[in-house]
Amino acid sequence: MIVTEKAPAKLNLSLDTPMRYFDGSPQWDMVMVSADLADYVTVETHRRPATIKVYTNSSFLPNDQRNLAYQAAHILRSRFHCKDGVTIRIKKQIPVAAGLGGGSSDAAAVLRALNNIWRLGLSLSELAKIALTIDSDVPYCIYNKLAHITGHGEKIELLPPQPHYWAVIAKQKISVSTPQILRQINYEKLHHLNNEALLVKLKEEDWQAATKYMGNVLEPLTMNVYPEIGRLKNKMKELGADVAQMSGTGPTVFAICHTESRARRIQNSIRGFCRDVHVVTLL
Repeated sequence: MIVTEKAPAKLNLSLDTPMRYFDGSPQWDMVMVSADLADYVTVETHRRPATIKVYTNSSFLPNDQRNLAYQAAHILRSRFHCKDGVTIRIKKQIPVAAGLGGGSSDAAAVLRALNNIWRLGLSLSELAKIALTIDSDVPYCIYNKLAHITGHGEKIELLPPQPHYWAVIAKQKISVSTPQILRQINYEKLHHLNNEALLVKLKEEDWQAATKYMGNVLEPLTMNVYPEIGRLKNKMKELGADVAQMSGTGPTVFAICHTESRARRIQNSIRGFCRDVHVVTLL
């Protein structure tokens, strides 16, 4: 049986971390939304050979157990004692190592596809619990809807759908090490966000007011190493973005606009020094 799943990119409308757990991992307090920039993941099961194979159109991605999509197939197959082999083909459109959760979204797509193929009957919340064993972003990517995420990434509160907004997603030729950025967090000096106010406005469906409370506490850490990220963000603001900020640990910067014409204007203005630019709708 063959199933193809769409694996959208995620954007951090708000990213905060209140504390560090005893194991060294951050506690998260985030609001995420998905964007219509997506990979497409095709999953096929077969009797022989009973192996897991991953193929992608990107030379930057591993195709073995280091790949999160591979891990997703392995975990689900082991947990439910399935004997089938699995072949995964990933058509990458989300930039790699961009802070957009492409690998996590691919893994979530594999979990959804195999849940369907093997008729496991798992709910999305049950899939999300399994997803947490892969990576902290994978549980959110099971849903791909506007949501408030806390804890290790396993606590997910779905929020009312946002209005029809546009996003300009731009990735410069920079590679950011997420573990390195997370190790640099000094919780005594971290300037926290007012996520409570953001959630109030989102639940009231007052999107324009909500934009005032969006942000990413990791921006100063990443921009200290890569100041060009800050310059791109400021350029987007100057061009009239409702919001401009970094996603995840970077390096991708996104702008949110309430009209397509404004988004296209920003895209055309920054193409000269940033070639990897996409204009998409928020999901």
